[in-house]
Amino acid sequence: MFGVPSVNKKKQIYLDYNSTTPCAPEVVRGMLPYFTKEFGNPSSSHKEGKLASLGVLRARELIANAIGANSRSLVFTSGATESNNLALLGVPRRDTSRKKILVSAIEHKSVLAASRSLIGAGYSVEFIPVSNNGVINLDAASRLIDKSTLIVSVQAANNETGAIQPIKEIARLAHNKGALCHCDAAQMLGKQPVRVEDMNVDLASFSAHKVYGPKGIGVLFFANDNLKSSMRPLLWGGGQEDGIRSGTLNVPGIIGFGKACDLVSKDLSKQISHLSVIQDIFEKNVLRTIPEARINCSRTKRIPGTISLTIPGIPADMLMANTPELCVSNGSACNAGALEPSYVLLAMGVSRDDAEATIRISLGRVTTHQDVLMSCKILIRTIRELRLKLGV
Repeated sequence: MFGVPSVNKKKQIYLDYNSTTPCAPEVVRGMLPYFTKEFGNPSSSHKEGKLASLGVLRARELIANAIGANSRSLVFTSGATESNNLALLGVPRRDTSRKKILVSAIEHKSVLAASRSLIGAGYSVEFIPVSNNGVINLDAASRLIDKSTLIVSVQAANNETGAIQPIKEIARLAHNKGALCHCDAAQMLGKQPVRVEDMNVDLASFSAHKVYGPKGIGVLFFANDNLKSSMRPLLWGGGQEDGIRSGTLNVPGIIGFGKACDLVSKDLSKQISHLSVIQDIFEKNVLRTIPEARINCSRTKRIPGTISLTIPGIPADMLMANTPELCVSNGSACNAGALEPSYVLLAMGVSRDDAEATIRISLGRVTTHQDVLMSCKILIRTIRELRLKLGV
């Protein structure tokens, strides 16, 4: 019999909702019939297939409603990473004079890696800088976007700092030069109102597991049918999703995404209020007790619930190792066997030492006031102990 890795059963406080969220009970209940009773392939013409197809249609409408789109404008993918790749690699390249790809310096790695992969195909990739408050520099963007630009990709909100980006202005700059605009909006959904038409973007990516839906399902929004019909697929096969994304549809996942979006549509204002209140409690408690601590992008409009906390002199990996009761994260990445500090913070002008001393706390709809107070207590106690130990 295969062994199962042991897990610390001591109660933990989950503070990593920007990474992923648990499926809401309503989402799980909505998905269950599509694993067993209504398991048909929605592409099949028999009764079971038609029942599955009807479920997909309803879910598509719920997702579209949550982002202010037409249901026909959505293409299902395996998540925001695939949506981001499809947006950048599948975009039509009829105008051979457009060889420049522009992305912000703080994009998700799925955007950065996908764009860099085009360099070998004759495209150039340039990065739009951000200010020290974590917001894209519009003046720099205006200078960089020109008639050789094919597409500009800027996220709606940063996953590490929560900083909200001026997407509508970026889209206007891109369109003025005839370029397309793509937005990775995975972190925005469920934390701020999202209306893709108001954002004026051509393409937008979303993922279910950021909004209490299942992992492995997302969508890519298309602003118009012409763009949609001219996209080059990444996957070839049965021609599902208007030929853009072949493969048997993940019906349970789609149903779950639809239910999650229905919940977003019904209680968004309540969730925004809840996240804002507990974020304020957390930040005030920590800053009042640890005055040298810093909240990155604190003067910037942020999605509620995201806290980028720097404790100068206390390495983030050490702080996390000494707080096993808390599920938090940092922005470090393992490159060639060595930990590298967050590229997002470095792009903002944060020093390497401070970037290495930064953790991300992201709160969720089921985070309680007691969770926040207990987390603060644990963090404050541990920070004091480590400062004495390290002599800082």
